[in-house]
Amino acid sequence: MAVNQALIKSNSELKAAAREQLKGNWGVAILICLISGLVGSIIGFIPYVGPLLGIIISGPLALGLAISFLKLARREPFKFENLFDGFKNFKTAFLTQLLIAIFIFLWTLLFIIPGIIAGFNYAMAFYIISDNPEIGAMEAIRKSKEMMRGFRWKLFCLNLSFIGWVLLCVLTLGIGFLWLQPYMNASFANFYQNLKEVCADQKENKILQE
Repeated sequence: MAVNQALIKSNSELKAAAREQLKGNWGVAILICLISGLVGSIIGFIPYVGPLLGIIISGPLALGLAISFLKLARREPFKFENLFDGFKNFKTAFLTQLLIAIFIFLWTLLFIIPGIIAGFNYAMAFYIISDNPEIGAMEAIRKSKEMMRGFRWKLFCLNLSFIGWVLLCVLTLGIGFLWLQPYMNASFANFYQNLKEVCADQKENKILQE
């Protein structure tokens, strides 16, 4: 079914919305991204069990990030505690992260490009779980693949649009990443929100046609 192009926002519009949403929320956004990264890094240095613990908590933290920045994108109360909401759905978050890692690894064995494509296919999984806490890991991954059909290139270009900022952050000895990570996360949340609206419109039109 044809996509309603009028509903699709440009990447520039998504990034502009992210900047607007971050006004007055930069402190919380930076703290969320900083703590998320620090927790994963510190746990990874624990002797013997660190890498395993890192794998175990990476899914809940990824879900917490998705929950947090979706709230920001939707102008809902945006709090630091949202980062840990992913642990409320620990099993699904853990299994989703594990399955995504396995699938990307297997696709990468074929060649690098299929692995990259797989990564974009699964990119919406944690946002989907955020909106549907009762959903299973495989179902979230399947729905993400469906949503991303025809939009992988758009998400690739959105990622690519931050390259200049990444280089500037490197020049600041990494300090700039404190602001870049929230900016990117907010932009990706807006990407999902817009994609969800497009998919909902497609579904509604399909029902009407039937």
